[in-house]
Amino acid sequence: MNSAESAALALVLRERGWSPAENGESADMVLLNTCAVRQTAEQRVMGRLAQYQALKRSRRSLGQTFALVVAGCMAERLGDSLKEKFDAVDYVMGTAARSVFPVILETLEKGQSLTAILTDEKPQFSFSASHLEEGRLGLKSFHSFVPIMHGCNNYCSYCIVPYVRGREISRSPASITAEIRLLAGRGVRAITLLGQNVNSYRFEDEAGRVTDFPALLELTARETEKSPIRWVRFLSSHPKDLSSDAIRVMAEHRVFCRHLHLCVQHGSNAVLTAMNRRYTRERYLDLVDEIRQAIPGITLSTDILVGFPGETEADLELTLDLMERVKFHYAYMYHYNPREGTAAYDLPGRIGEAVKRERLARVIALQKKHTQELLKQRIGSRETILIEGISRKNADELIGRTERDEMAVVSGKADAIGRFARVSISSLCGNTLRAKELTLCPGD
Repeated sequence: MNSAESAALALVLRERGWSPAENGESADMVLLNTCAVRQTAEQRVMGRLAQYQALKRSRRSLGQTFALVVAGCMAERLGDSLKEKFDAVDYVMGTAARSVFPVILETLEKGQSLTAILTDEKPQFSFSASHLEEGRLGLKSFHSFVPIMHGCNNYCSYCIVPYVRGREISRSPASITAEIRLLAGRGVRAITLLGQNVNSYRFEDEAGRVTDFPALLELTARETEKSPIRWVRFLSSHPKDLSSDAIRVMAEHRVFCRHLHLCVQHGSNAVLTAMNRRYTRERYLDLVDEIRQAIPGITLSTDILVGFPGETEADLELTLDLMERVKFHYAYMYHYNPREGTAAYDLPGRIGEAVKRERLARVIALQKKHTQELLKQRIGSRETILIEGISRKNADELIGRTERDEMAVVSGKADAIGRFARVSISSLCGNTLRAKELTLCPGD
């Protein structure tokens, strides 16, 4: 979501005649689009702000300066306290204030101070028309995020997102399909529908007609079937809201990639309840069975949070057991860090750092084992990949992604980037498949 919104802000800049600077030393404006999900993300931003504060003072001594704008979730959470801590910050633009951005630019273009911008009324969130990120090295962009909703109503007890993003707002189907058509016209080959919880998408028009997430998937399938867009993914899926209808639509239309990120967070019902996840391990396992029966060969990935307050050794064992039952292709694994303002912040039974790290290490070790086992099963198969770029380790090799969200490396030339190709999987190196016999797909 941060990447999509950064691309939308960059589009506003380009439309007004701004262009990227080589670095902060030569910029007229520095914009930091921030995240607040984890404390470590905020710490990185604080470090970056300290650097720009020193740079701004140095440039001021030379009679030069630049505008420093902080945007995004951290800006929403901390507000003007950021300006109090770092006097080099000229403007703090929260998640709902993107409509103010053109005013900020106009003010800078006129050489006026950003402190003159009136912000008495709280801005209302609005979706951008396009979130396409400009291609690097002169190449066309072949993938784009498409936000379909903003905010979250779930209030998981550990999560800061509802407090910085606000309540759910669903984007109109007409606006979504218009962006998909725009992307198709730009030659985009793959899109990812985005939302804090895409499954709870629900748009009601002025006539009272409702479009839910399965209906939006149907609409997306129809919109892409005759376009250059061949792959569609969506993030993130909350297990409590993933319906049988959504699974059915995904199974019926091959434009939807055979991969699903389905956040489980934990394998213990006691911990899931404390997290306010509103499903049980049994419901999650039943959902996995339903998905795999409807879409054979699909891969699943997830998020796993260990060390939540009150977690016991038995709770952790239930998580490891769930992992053994599901066998995720990969997982984002982390231990609990208190976030002030969330319900879990005041819970008793906090786990010590050493115990959290030890438990997380066991989860990571098991996931590495499963990932290796599943990837080895791909050796000898013939796969379609979307070629995404040049390998960082070898300039004569290309890096691509399968529809199951696996990375593959194959020898080839840069003019194949952004195109679909068939390859033969020959071996495994770490978590990357190695392939040969690259053949560009017809029409590419």
